[in-house]
Amino acid sequence: MTGLVKAKKYDWKDSNMALFGSETEKNVKKESAQTEPAWKNAGKEIGVQVWRIVKFKVQPWPKDDYGKFYEGDSYIVLNTYKEQDGDQLLYDIHFWIGRYSTQDEYGTAAYKTVELDTLLNDVPVQHREVQGHESELFKSYFKSISILKGGADTGFRHVKPEEYKPRLLQITGTKVSVTVTEVPMKRERVTSNDVFILDKGLEIFQWNGKSCNKDEKYKAVQVLQQIKSERGGKPNVETFDEDDNGAGFFDHFTDDDDDDDDDSEFEDDSKTPELYRLSDASGEMEFEKLKEGRIFKNDFNSKDVFIFDNKKECFVWIGKGASKAEKQNALSYAHKFLQVSTHPLIPVTVVSEGQENKSFRSAIAA
Repeated sequence: MTGLVKAKKYDWKDSNMALFGSETEKNVKKESAQTEPAWKNAGKEIGVQVWRIVKFKVQPWPKDDYGKFYEGDSYIVLNTYKEQDGDQLLYDIHFWIGRYSTQDEYGTAAYKTVELDTLLNDVPVQHREVQGHESELFKSYFKSISILKGGADTGFRHVKPEEYKPRLLQITGTKVSVTVTEVPMKRERVTSNDVFILDKGLEIFQWNGKSCNKDEKYKAVQVLQQIKSERGGKPNVETFDEDDNGAGFFDHFTDDDDDDDDDSEFEDDSKTPELYRLSDASGEMEFEKLKEGRIFKNDFNSKDVFIFDNKKECFVWIGKGASKAEKQNALSYAHKFLQVSTHPLIPVTVVSEGQENKSFRSAIAA
């Protein structure tokens, strides 16, 4: 009998994310988008809608679970809104990729994002989000974001209590954005700066670090209440304070802690913005670096497509006069560019000339 195999992280060098912005995109017609059952009520009303990718299909995500993401899955998030004093519905579409989401899942998420954009008459701004590197815009849709191990089908509701595998949740942030992340069951992951919850199914333990803030404590209480509610009020809860009896919290750890994940390969000390141009004016598609340092609005030319990487977010800027080939290959080139960078997981946003979003405008030098 073969033992359990640890899920594979997304492999950016083996990604079919090139679907997003390639010829495949142009084959996604509005007619086919209109036959997708998941899009029946998409973008009809102001607010956030979330879908999960399951076996190449788009399934609505329960509203009670909005803000909860499993690292084995991929999701599509649509935010519908109106600008102040405006009548037109506007949209942001994000596809979110979990750390262990399969290539098929996040490829489908990218493909379906294009499809939804087509259905909404190309009005939306499109974004790529990667677990642990979400944009501020994405995080603003939810009171908090909870990132859990496994896939949605491995949640407590699908597992008998006696078979439930313990998990450690780290709660960190401020009132603006508090994140709940499932982290490896390692004692050294428990730090004084945050609040932690050790969830053992029918026993739940909260640990308050001596330097944690009130927002983290408040969120921890909310998480505990939600968990107890989902389990019919059965779990027993105990709280430990580091300054008081915090040591007892570690008595509930086991020796067979999970392996830690190392994302150090993605760390980047460079913060210098860079600007690249994608152009086929010469008869061949050329991708060249234009400048680095402060990037200004007049550095962009309407005739071409530009990749603006400020190391926190990567923008694909499409000029009004860009050719069909430039438009089709824009995001694919951005994705390939990030693959070989030291920061491949940062958010990617596609903006059109004249329709730049607030994030892009604030990233450009005044």
